[in-house]
Amino acid sequence: MSEHVPYLDNAATTPLDPAVWERMRACLEEGLFGNPASAHSYGVAAAQAVESARAQVAAAIGAEPGEIVWTSGATEANNLAVLGIARANAKRGKHVISVRTEHKSVLEACARLEQEGFEVELLAVDRDGRLPPERLAATLRPDTVLAAVMLVNNETGVVQDIPAIAEHVHAVGALLHVDAAQAAGRLSVDVNLLGADTLALSAHKVYGPKGIGCLFRRRRLRRRIAPLMWGGGHEDGLRPGTLATHQVVGMGAAFERIHACQAEDRRRAEAYRQRMLTAFAELGGVVLNGRADGVPHILNVAFAGVHGEALTASLGGLAVSQGSACSSASGSPSHVLRAMAVPDQLAAASLRLSVGRFTREPEVEAAVERIRGAVQRLRAFSPLWQAHRRGASLSALYQQPVAEALAHG
Repeated sequence: MSEHVPYLDNAATTPLDPAVWERMRACLEEGLFGNPASAHSYGVAAAQAVESARAQVAAAIGAEPGEIVWTSGATEANNLAVLGIARANAKRGKHVISVRTEHKSVLEACARLEQEGFEVELLAVDRDGRLPPERLAATLRPDTVLAAVMLVNNETGVVQDIPAIAEHVHAVGALLHVDAAQAAGRLSVDVNLLGADTLALSAHKVYGPKGIGCLFRRRRLRRRIAPLMWGGGHEDGLRPGTLATHQVVGMGAAFERIHACQAEDRRRAEAYRQRMLTAFAELGGVVLNGRADGVPHILNVAFAGVHGEALTASLGGLAVSQGSACSSASGSPSHVLRAMAVPDQLAAASLRLSVGRFTREPEVEAAVERIRGAVQRLRAFSPLWQAHRRGASLSALYQQPVAEALAHG
């Protein structure tokens, strides 16, 4: 790129940490090209690197190395958990619970289960994006085999009360799967404190390489998850295929750095989030999609009185998003914001800004000024905004209840 574009889309993917790349480069240059499943010296050297990385990831989440199963990313891990647990336990029951705000890799896996004869209940969240644990508890049944609830929402940063949910799920003998892709490196993720039976992680959300992730699964569940693919006994029979050693090493290095970097990453993210909130509040008519106590690296805000497509076109390629990168190609309003009862027009005029380890203040300031300028220009010609300035409430203008704005203009 000839012009530096501020990058505030770290929830979609993060840059590769140079320290992680050094470990990957060394792996490639030191001749670790052997197949980790081979018995000769080249394979043994590669296998040792793989197992070292497995231990690094396990240590970061309070697991045992043998409980880590390598996958191509969190999407595959979510599919392996949701489909694998449901299918392996179908004789016990066919009732599955999830949440309307889950990532599409969970929701579409649940849709597949419905085609196979499972009964899937997708629970509603409150207007702030939280799922009350007692709401989930009320839907649990003796034939419930699985509940899938993400720890941190990828669009709003809302954090769910997973320990309380786990307690309810386990009380009926069901299993709990947690998508923690957005939580690692931002929150303390300890599988034992959370009570998760399975948990999905991704390297490229924590400054590691794309194409590698893992599924944590408790050792006792070995026979309670059915594989999705066949072709070898790799990964305890759950995931066949030759491992990409350098990518596995990269994920291990990325998770090893979590403990060293997390406190400073969080401090900087909190400062940047507050700076953006303050700057946008000065505009008036700006609505926070989510909760103030969400993870600090994600900020999702709606700009009332602005047409969504016009806003996007006015940002000049600024690296922010309107929702999940996995769903942006559809062009439809965010399913997460819809589940939170955000009006479609307001959802379309929402932006997700997500900062990261390598975000710096000039980038944040440049993005803030570009967004503020675009919103002000568009509102100057907006009949909706003029009506709001004359006293009409946002709820009346959008003909639906609208969450309290950060500030009223």
